[in-house]
Amino acid sequence: MNDPRATLGQYFARNRDRYRESMVDLVSRLVARPTVNAGLARMEDCPGQEVPGEETRVVDVLRPELEAMGVPCQVHAAHPRRANLLASIGAPGKVMAVGCHSDIVPPGDGWDTDPYQVVLKDGFLYGRGVLDNKGPMAASLLAMRLLLESGVSLAGTFQLAAIASEEYREPGQQDPGIEFLLEQGVLKPDFAIIPDIGENMRSIDIAEKGRTEVFITAIGRQAHGSTPERGVNAVYQMARLVALIEGLDLPHQVHPVLGSPTINLGIIRGGAASNIVPGECRAILDVRFVPGQSGPQISETIRDLASRVGGEWRIELGPTSQPHAIDAQHPLVSAIQRNASELLGFVPEPFGMGGGTFAKTFNLGGIPAVGYGPGADDAFHVANESVELEQLVDFVQLLACVSIDLLGTR
Repeated sequence: MNDPRATLGQYFARNRDRYRESMVDLVSRLVARPTVNAGLARMEDCPGQEVPGEETRVVDVLRPELEAMGVPCQVHAAHPRRANLLASIGAPGKVMAVGCHSDIVPPGDGWDTDPYQVVLKDGFLYGRGVLDNKGPMAASLLAMRLLLESGVSLAGTFQLAAIASEEYREPGQQDPGIEFLLEQGVLKPDFAIIPDIGENMRSIDIAEKGRTEVFITAIGRQAHGSTPERGVNAVYQMARLVALIEGLDLPHQVHPVLGSPTINLGIIRGGAASNIVPGECRAILDVRFVPGQSGPQISETIRDLASRVGGEWRIELGPTSQPHAIDAQHPLVSAIQRNASELLGFVPEPFGMGGGTFAKTFNLGGIPAVGYGPGADDAFHVANESVELEQLVDFVQLLACVSIDLLGTR
């Protein structure tokens, strides 16, 4: 019996140049449709858009490509201009989804080229979104094309999910992306790969820390700057607490993959003028935490430190996401490692990260998911964002082969 991976590999080798050309073309068209998601307050950064994200622009590029391949598409939208697209090939059975986000961050300053016009230079594609996340999205679509054109018939379903709203969510508003899709019950794979971590395909994200914000307000008493003894300086009060936070080791057990929690003092504001004793000072902590910890425990630790400093305080806990981890021996991890070893010549190592991807939402929803994909991890959210073209092309074959392993063939 023929090995379907060998059949697919032989076909891909004969047609690699054609797939490379298709990759450049599709990524270029996706990048040329800006889908900047920076919130309503920054619409000036969203060229030609009526709403933040406006991910329907991506759907408008992908859907004709998929329909030309004979691939059925479903469009689901909580907002008419913020659509999600699901496209599937194969047969009823287990489902492997590749979840890519359609929105991008603003270009920012420092570009050598037009960020919305893809440039191919020295083997790299340059442009906003070529890596994060429109290049991997194009590779996922082309992996579906490869399976169809090579004649490999899956015993399960390969699903491409182009999902809205990963980069930013307006406070207090419904998530129009992955949470909407999961709540509607239209996105429910058995496995998910999230190509949104970089690491040049040498690492597999199997765990992500939880995240919470702690909002701290030191409450003093205003006075004239010439008579500071009549007031209570909230900035000094906050400074004493900050000194304790800087040396704080939150109670925890070191996680085998995620390690230890981190604390970042990201914002501090206090005072109205140099000749006024500040009556209030505010700070925001970003805390990335590991299993065994919780948001309320963290805020209580900060509250205890504040009581040691003395004075009046208001300490509030912000939105909190929980940590997650899957077994390093999970079949999803093993399938990626096995195919990377055969196709790329190395075995990706499992690791954990402090940042968050769609993998967290899937895992916390009971769906095993990992982060894995092409590109360098230091090329995200920077000027001159880039990704190596050959990595994107390699990723096409790798995704197709992983789907064969996980879903089987007929």
